[in-house]
Amino acid sequence: MELNTDDLPLMANTRYILVKHYALDLDVGFESQTITGSIVLFLQPNTSCENSNTEKPFPSEPGEASREQAQESCKTQPSKSLSQSSVKDSCAIGETDTSKKCGHHGNKKHSFGITSSEHFSDRYNDGNGDFVLVLDCCDLSVLKVEEVDATCVPEKCMGSVLPSFESEQQVTHSHHIPPELVALPPSRWKEQLAYYMQCSRALGCGELHFFTDSWSLQISKCGVNTPTDFPSAIRIWYKTTANGRSVKWTKDQKGRPCVYTFGSPLNNRALFPCQEPPVAMSTWHATVRTTSNCIVLMSGENVATPNHYAEGICSWFYYVTMPMPASTFTIAIGSWTEVKDSPCSSLEWCHSSSIMPLNMDEKRSSEQDCRHLEYPCRYRSLEAHSQSCIPHRVFAPDVHIKQCKEMVIPVLSQCLEAAYSVLGTHPFSRLDLLIVPSNFSSLGMASPHIIYLSESVLSGRNQLCISRVCHEIAHAWFGLAIGARDWTEEWISEGFATHLEDVFLAKVLKLSEEDSKEHQNLKALLRWRRLNDELSNSQEDLQILRPQGDSTGEVSDSGASMVRHGLNADKNFMQVHYLKGYFLLRGLANTIGADTYFSFLRRFVNRFHGQLILSQDFFQMLFETVPEHLKQGLSVDVIYQIWLDPPGMPQPLLEESQTWTGNGLVQQVKQEVSKWIRLNQRNRRGGTGRKRQRSDQCDDKGWCWAVKVLTLFPVNQCHL
Repeated sequence: MELNTDDLPLMANTRYILVKHYALDLDVGFESQTITGSIVLFLQPNTSCENSNTEKPFPSEPGEASREQAQESCKTQPSKSLSQSSVKDSCAIGETDTSKKCGHHGNKKHSFGITSSEHFSDRYNDGNGDFVLVLDCCDLSVLKVEEVDATCVPEKCMGSVLPSFESEQQVTHSHHIPPELVALPPSRWKEQLAYYMQCSRALGCGELHFFTDSWSLQISKCGVNTPTDFPSAIRIWYKTTANGRSVKWTKDQKGRPCVYTFGSPLNNRALFPCQEPPVAMSTWHATVRTTSNCIVLMSGENVATPNHYAEGICSWFYYVTMPMPASTFTIAIGSWTEVKDSPCSSLEWCHSSSIMPLNMDEKRSSEQDCRHLEYPCRYRSLEAHSQSCIPHRVFAPDVHIKQCKEMVIPVLSQCLEAAYSVLGTHPFSRLDLLIVPSNFSSLGMASPHIIYLSESVLSGRNQLCISRVCHEIAHAWFGLAIGARDWTEEWISEGFATHLEDVFLAKVLKLSEEDSKEHQNLKALLRWRRLNDELSNSQEDLQILRPQGDSTGEVSDSGASMVRHGLNADKNFMQVHYLKGYFLLRGLANTIGADTYFSFLRRFVNRFHGQLILSQDFFQMLFETVPEHLKQGLSVDVIYQIWLDPPGMPQPLLEESQTWTGNGLVQQVKQEVSKWIRLNQRNRRGGTGRKRQRSDQCDDKGWCWAVKVLTLFPVNQCHL
């Protein structure tokens, strides 16, 4: 697998071992612009590779010096375990002092890069026979890695879950997570979370050898040759760097310091060591300490409240029980203010009448179709089924409170209800919406339980705000609850959200069927023009929705892979995946009929929520559900050949675009635009009467629609 300079490597060897749960314990320092603390990883061998436990050479060896270092570490007894507080104190001393304390376990950094296919080969051991855990890591200073004694959890925290050791062999391996805990049913998630919390505070029981390279952190334990015998809980002490590329240190609109994850191409590997490949789905909990004047918002199921920790310092706690890729973890810390006066306030459950009541057959089908990893799934909850609006809060800097009250608060519940009416059960139990600082480069970003919104959408009329909120809410289903198994297929997220955005918007604005059709045709024409311009001014490699072709979803023997063009700066500002995906789905809906299409889409969501998919999963289920359209020449292969695999404009789209110009609304907008161009030219010559003429004409339907539509199409790209 050849890696180009603009490709993003995913180094974690997920084929051998998976992170089941992350426990973060972090201190946020605004003066130093660093986040310091620890993360505990709870690990499980990947059972799909149990038959692959044969020793294999480690292809990207760190060199002779590191090999000798590893051999020396095997001869040395692990240092005495430190309590969490003592290690925390040592971390505060600084990287140099800490590395001296760790001795041969220190942060030995290697400068070799990821430049060729050999670095994506099978990573299994370090040349000495020891298994190597490879994590995605970048722009972090790793201070220490240690094994955590999982048996230090008090029995009262586990009750009957803790096993009774009946043999010496069981005692020898007692540092491992009890299998009874792993097998707990979703209904006992509180016990599981309590165990993770207690275990994450346990003492270390021996330091582990580690080293870093440009893209990864690699950890081994002397004498441990297989993933099965590798420690099931490890703690990594680390700190972020001021120039780390996963978080943005900045100031809000009033000049107060804040920090947030911003949708970096690197995702979260510069925030904490993790397994970045989307197949590594895990849960997490996090404790974050920061100054008492700040509010911590995070991807979390609970509504966190601040707890006093020390003078001027508060602690915040969040958790997630739905397994998600580490890339979806989001945090925002700043002097935010909650905007009140919401009809559905922060701690209230919305039980407004269901717009789309589900009958018992649909509910039963939803339960049967849950094929994801076990977790407390909302699709199995009758209460969640009838909940058209979920609890939500809005946060903003003080300067935008008035605008949020006027533009965001009145429509947020309507957007949530519109989404429910189309797709059914909300995948997540609550939502926070944050107006982020002005240097945010997108219009919006969606993560589990939290949406970022640019202050740009608060300008002018509220259609742009509604449209953007609808787009980000759509990501709760497509992008989060259902994710792409291969990140190069980002159209699965953005194409669906762009198409659904129009459908939700029409319901919020209560457009008639005729007005909705005209409105969507006008938007289609504008989007087509934008797509045409983009395709004419970009390299062909960036125009392909499935750049890996038939190799989409494939990874190396170890699980490592790469995201084609993931670091390409131009790609971050392109909307090909949004627009081509939108037109493909719009075409399918028009072909099979909107009612049939959205009925199918609800069934698809019921079947695939909580899972990762490839394009073929969607199309195969579509043609199984609506087989009669195979007779019209539609098939998975045809869609690949026309829409997903080639660059350029799809031929059916060229033909369809000719029909939009005859749309009545399009003609009105054209006339109004021409009129205002002429008026502007006269005003430049004469300089009088402009305000009066505009006032006289502002009630014209065409002009109003022109303003509405044009405000819906800013140039900026918005990320997931």
